[in-house]
Amino acid sequence: MSQTTELYVIKRDGRRVNFDSAKIHQALVKAALSVIEMSPLVERQLEDVTDQVVMEIFNRFNKDIKIYEIQAIVEHELLESKVYALADAYITYRKQRDFERAQATDINFSITKLIQKDQTVVNENANKDSEVFNTQRDLTAGIVGKSIGLKMLPAHVSNAHQKGDIHYHDLDYSPYTPMTNCCLIDFKGMLRDGFKIGNADVESPKSIQTATAQISQIIANVASSQYGGCSADRIDEILAPYAEKNFQKHLKEAENWVQEGKQEDYARQKTIKDIYDAMQSLEYEINTLFTSNGQTPFTSLGFGLGESWLAREIQKAILEIRIKGLGAEHRTAIFPKLIFTLKRGLNLEETSPNYDIKQLALQCATKRMYPDILSYDKIIGLTGSFKVPMGCRSFLQGWKNEEGKDVSSGRMNLGVVTLNLPRIAMESGGNQDKFWQLFAERMEILHDALVYRIERVKEATPSNAPILYQYGAFGNRLEKTASVDELFKDRRATISLGYIGLYEVATVFYGGDWEGNPEAKALTLTIISKMKELAEEWSNRYGYHFSVYSTPSESLTDRFCRLDMDKFGSVKDITDKGYYTNSYHYDVRKNPTPFEKLDFEKDYPAAGASGGFIHYCEYPVLQQNPKALEAVWDYAYDRVGYLGTNTPIDRCYQCSFEGDFAPTSRGFTCPNCKNHDPKTVDVVKRTCGYLGNPQARPMVRGRHKEISARVKHMNGSTVKEPGY
Repeated sequence: MSQTTELYVIKRDGRRVNFDSAKIHQALVKAALSVIEMSPLVERQLEDVTDQVVMEIFNRFNKDIKIYEIQAIVEHELLESKVYALADAYITYRKQRDFERAQATDINFSITKLIQKDQTVVNENANKDSEVFNTQRDLTAGIVGKSIGLKMLPAHVSNAHQKGDIHYHDLDYSPYTPMTNCCLIDFKGMLRDGFKIGNADVESPKSIQTATAQISQIIANVASSQYGGCSADRIDEILAPYAEKNFQKHLKEAENWVQEGKQEDYARQKTIKDIYDAMQSLEYEINTLFTSNGQTPFTSLGFGLGESWLAREIQKAILEIRIKGLGAEHRTAIFPKLIFTLKRGLNLEETSPNYDIKQLALQCATKRMYPDILSYDKIIGLTGSFKVPMGCRSFLQGWKNEEGKDVSSGRMNLGVVTLNLPRIAMESGGNQDKFWQLFAERMEILHDALVYRIERVKEATPSNAPILYQYGAFGNRLEKTASVDELFKDRRATISLGYIGLYEVATVFYGGDWEGNPEAKALTLTIISKMKELAEEWSNRYGYHFSVYSTPSESLTDRFCRLDMDKFGSVKDITDKGYYTNSYHYDVRKNPTPFEKLDFEKDYPAAGASGGFIHYCEYPVLQQNPKALEAVWDYAYDRVGYLGTNTPIDRCYQCSFEGDFAPTSRGFTCPNCKNHDPKTVDVVKRTCGYLGNPQARPMVRGRHKEISARVKHMNGSTVKEPGY
């Protein structure tokens, strides 16, 4: 049926692509399905119309043909064949597509959807409460930003985004504004050298309490000046010198008031109390902050490598405060995300000096899901140097400055564009040669989108975001008139090419139970390797670090699948689920052990997806069995760099049930007393690398479907992958 020649089609966005008659047949089938049932007779009729259309095209065109000329010929042949119902369906379908394209950039249409509380608008982000005024204001501004942004993008990039071939992330902010995405804030430099916020010149703190207060202010201002997450790397080591100031102050006090021999113990106990109070204050500050975009800053704290007694006390305080919970009801804190680093010889083994803190981290993870863990040696092997992710999973690669010093903090990511891999696989019809042809074409669009993103961000000036560029959050402090590109170029910044749905891709070629098939897995690894090869080529060409990123697809698991359901219908194990599997994760509906799951997934970051990755295992209630979790952590150390724990921690304050609440039409419901009142339950689920409260703030549809799948297949002894 498919016929391709040297004839080229001029698309609406100006691209020239090879003519493929199969696309005409597919459009006719879709139109036919809307009005009649398919039968061998109807199928034959559609083939005849397609043949007539192709013959007419080649009789009239020999080099280029515009897309609307093809549509006109199709409509004419349908009418000539007297299949009027099909002609009407085809014409209606084409008009509807044109209408949808126009609506995408119609601000009034989108504002109406917001006013009517359309779920695709108000619940796009699981941690933004659309009931509050400042979030509503941000959503309104986002609609304007998206509409303008789609018009600013290169036409073929905008078209590919609207169709669902790619996803240009954060269109509500970029390219309308030249904002950056996520970052590792240079807290060490800012606290040491001072900074400015608003009209206040802030000097270096003289205590750990002041240091944590300054950190919360920095986080609020940075989060309002970019649109992605922000992280503190090695926060225990950063804060230890300021805790030392407290210790020295108390030691001096003790010389006057405490008897000799007990002075140091007095100073230690007072300092430990100061540390606990300061870290508790920071926890509350972060959870009560609201940025200009109407949400709590997506913040991550990395810790675990400090060896001094002060750093140890900071680590313990972070974990003990999280275990205790927020408020009188001891609810689970959503932010900051805690990331604890395991390191051989420091805290991994029973004989290591900080093993006791590892035990505390295990206790915390069984009760609060956090901390996630980093494997120190594996992170260095995958990314070239040690650092925590920026936000939930975006990793910087190793980078040295002019003096040859490794630099991580003060660096950033410029944005993400994600490729819809399952669509390419389905369009290929199971033909791998065609898959790779389509893959190459889509990667060119992805390339153009990422390059445009870089060029747009470079148009910012230091005065657009003083906290980032002038006062130290991005490390080097620029003059007001300097070029922001000084902080991006020479691979200092990353730009991410994301992907989704390796499970669905392999399913097209090898069926839905392919995980044990070496040939199927080899295909998925080759896809990652090909993306890495292109990323490295682009990095060399442009001087920015293009990185392969396992996208945290909060709403994209739903959006891509929904668009492809419209395009391909219900396809077993692909679109029929209602969501796509995130990145390289094991199919959520399967039941591997933690060890099988880690062994399966460990190859993907190593194959090239080192620009963003995380692994998850899901467990039954673990609070009485932290040793089981420790066994997985230890097994993971030499296999994966970044591991999250998913375990039921929902609580009902009416009946005291603790465990896993079931997703229902009324929200998440206590399985014991059927309570679903957000005021008297604490429901916490993993949403895209971070935790979220879906009871108070409904999640996007894709998240609900995946969580439902997890609950449905959970049997208390096996481990599932949430797909986030």
